[in-house]
Amino acid sequence: MQLYNLDMSKSAIATKAAPAAIGPYSQGVRVGNLVFTAGQIALDPATQQVVAPGIAEQTTQVLENLKAILEAAGSDLTRAVKATVFLKDFNDFAAMNAVYGAYLAPEGAVAPARSTVEVSRLPKDVLVEIDLIAEV
Repeated sequence: MQLYNLDMSKSAIATKAAPAAIGPYSQGVRVGNLVFTAGQIALDPATQQVVAPGIAEQTTQVLENLKAILEAAGSDLTRAVKATVFLKDFNDFAAMNAVYGAYLAPEGAVAPARSTVEVSRLPKDVLVEIDLIAEV
C-alpha cells in the first residue's frame, strides 16, 4: 500500500451519476491519494430535484451521490476516512445513522471518523448534507 503520493496536483472530479454542481465548486477534488467531496444533499442527479421529505430517503440519496463521486475518482465508500454530517434536526440522528451505518460501516469495515452537527438551514431546505474525504 502506498502511503504517500508525491504528485500533489489538484484535479476536479465530475460525474453525471451525481447532481451537477450548482455553483462555483467541484463535485469532488483529488489531491494526491485523497479525494475530497463537496457536501451532497438529496438531489436526484437526473432531475436536480430533492428526492423525498423523509430523513432515511434523503440520507440514502446523499450516500448514493457520494458513492458515485468516489467511484468517478477511482475510490469507493469503504475507503472513506472522514465524514462530516450536517443535520437540520438532531432528532433525525438515529434514522440518519441507521442508513449511514449500512453504507459506511458495514460489518467488518473500518468506519470513517465523523463529525455530526445540527445546523439551522441547508440548501433547498433538505434535512441532511454529508461530505467525505476518502483515499484513492
